[in-house]
Amino acid sequence: MKIDFQGNVCVLGLQWGDEGKGKIVNLMSDPNGPAGKFDFVVRYSGGANAGHTVVVGGKKFAMHLIPSGILSPVATAVISNGVVIDPQVLLEEIETLKAQDVKVNDNLKISSKAHLVFPYHKLQDKLSEQQLGKKSIGTTCRGIGPCYSDKATRSNGIRVGDLYNKDYFAEKLKRIVERKNLIFEALYNEKQVISFDEIFSEYCEYSNRLKPYVCDTAELLHNAIGNNKRILFEGAQGALLDIDHGTYPFVTSSNSGTGGLVTGTGLPPSCINNVLGVMKAYSTRVGGGPFPTELNDEIGQYIRDKGHEYGTTTGRPRRTGWVDTVALRYSVAVNGVTSIAVMLLDVLTGLDTIKIAKSYKIGEKSLEFFPADAAELEKVEVEYEELPCWQQDITTAKSQKDLPREALNYLSRLEEIIGVPIKIVSVGPDRDQTISVSL
Repeated sequence: MKIDFQGNVCVLGLQWGDEGKGKIVNLMSDPNGPAGKFDFVVRYSGGANAGHTVVVGGKKFAMHLIPSGILSPVATAVISNGVVIDPQVLLEEIETLKAQDVKVNDNLKISSKAHLVFPYHKLQDKLSEQQLGKKSIGTTCRGIGPCYSDKATRSNGIRVGDLYNKDYFAEKLKRIVERKNLIFEALYNEKQVISFDEIFSEYCEYSNRLKPYVCDTAELLHNAIGNNKRILFEGAQGALLDIDHGTYPFVTSSNSGTGGLVTGTGLPPSCINNVLGVMKAYSTRVGGGPFPTELNDEIGQYIRDKGHEYGTTTGRPRRTGWVDTVALRYSVAVNGVTSIAVMLLDVLTGLDTIKIAKSYKIGEKSLEFFPADAAELEKVEVEYEELPCWQQDITTAKSQKDLPREALNYLSRLEEIIGVPIKIVSVGPDRDQTISVSL
């Protein structure tokens, strides 16, 4: 398997997350893999609300903060400034990987500018969702939104680098804890639920354990570019969850598209040579928000069960539906996608027919562009195209010629409608169950 990718590559999800980006990043970060050697693999947005599952040789690795590229024997994994870090989760992840015989030492770098998630962020997330009730956003309650909110307010944000100035850290944390306790009492009738002493002691311990990994990752990456090193950028969540360009307000709290790469690393747009968009052969989403092609029937349950569509981070069952090319064309346009990887094609095996969402209508009006406004998206009527499905097992396919005619027709039609070449197809969870195609 060989894919012609030159220079630096960004891998991002084109749907509502959970597309299988971790597998693709792991595949591409292999120095003997299809895209050649990458020197750095960089996670640039999101937090522990993202979950990437990678299966290598039948062994499963689940990561939430550390880039999937940590499994590469030669690449340095970087958590850059655009990520919000829960140190407890990160340290647990490090220990879990080490227990699985994965090297984690000087091959992991953490930005000193990345903001930290604290216990009060997670509590605020949970209480806010409970208060919203049926109108809740459907967050993972990992504190990601409140942490990004505090980052934006500036006076409430604490970065990794702040941990190493103990007096400054203590003074700022004490002020924030006092303020948060007032907020919790006023909004949620929760009195003095946050303890400064407990958090300060806990995070001082975290700081000692994290110190060997911490550096200015912007400087690190600029030096890498200057020395002609190759970088693989690993997106989190999906393009339709981008806080600016997704189905607002049912989105994540960061820019999950290529725009977030620039602000989340400190590198210029010119450093991105290729953008590989990752999509499922169908659609899924977690939590609230509009989902035009959702299937609330036995076919939707068939896809959920066969695709193991339950969240890596939360375990929640994902909503399932037909592939939506209106949304995909939008994601491709907004993010400058140059090629596509189609994941979980094998999940559709055995269905009688497959539907492709080709266009939207509201009343008599046809929509030429995906409406990112959630209220408008709720109103759309989907126009489908139907194709016959394949019945034979495709999980052992090693090349394009091993795929049945119906599967190739489905892929060709997707490529034609979306307008970007499909270069990679996944037919199973293991890294070896991935083939290159030229349709």
